[in-house]
Amino acid sequence: MRRSLPLAILLAASPAAGHATDDPSRDVLWVALKTCVLAKKLAGWTFPCLDVVLGDRDRPSTAVLRAPGEPTHVVVMPTDTVAGLEALTLRVGRGTAYWRAALTARRFVLDPLKGSAPVAKVGLAVNSARGRSQDQLHIHLDFMKPRVLAALRAHGHGVRATWAPFPVPLAGDRYFAMRVPAGEAERFNLFAALARLPGRRDLRETSFGAVATPVGDPEPGFYVLAYRAPRASAEDLMDHTCAVSGTSAIR
Repeated sequence: MRRSLPLAILLAASPAAGHATDDPSRDVLWVALKTCVLAKKLAGWTFPCLDVVLGDRDRPSTAVLRAPGEPTHVVVMPTDTVAGLEALTLRVGRGTAYWRAALTARRFVLDPLKGSAPVAKVGLAVNSARGRSQDQLHIHLDFMKPRVLAALRAHGHGVRATWAPFPVPLAGDRYFAMRVPAGEAERFNLFAALARLPGRRDLRETSFGAVATPVGDPEPGFYVLAYRAPRASAEDLMDHTCAVSGTSAIR
């Protein structure tokens, strides 16, 4: 019976009709996600995910999956259908829950390095609608590029609690930046904050990144960075070079 269970899970996890797209390749992540959830419910497994948290009325369910061939690159996903950061449902309580889930999941980035790197260097990112390859919200987690961290150390003192242009480009793009104090991080809704980004209100062309302030910062918390472009990809702030050479399988 147990030997046939994986096949039953995979068959049951075929793309849901309500999630179908014209391009089946954009549903690959969704199929993997539903496989994880069914494995958790039927057998207590999380494979192929690293973790599955089955929520309740007050906390939505989430899953954590490692990107193929990239040991430090993981993604955090809601198990409900949420296309991307532009979804209206994220501007209420669920957005806060997914932000918290992503912060908690930073430990999976550190696992392959046996704790030899500080969690403060692990960032979050979500790409725009045309900058992503999958139509299921997934929050990227990985180490930020050293040059990005250096720029934040040099100019982060000027980042305040409301959106303002960051003074220098980051990974070639011009970002807005805001600071989230550590005491407010638990209840912060990043997706609602993105709706207040200056300029045109087009979240489908918006992308964000976030990372903790450096150790010893007089105002500890998080930097949140966002910009707009047709194919905006804040994932470019991340350093996937700990991975096997090749292009990321998930954007």
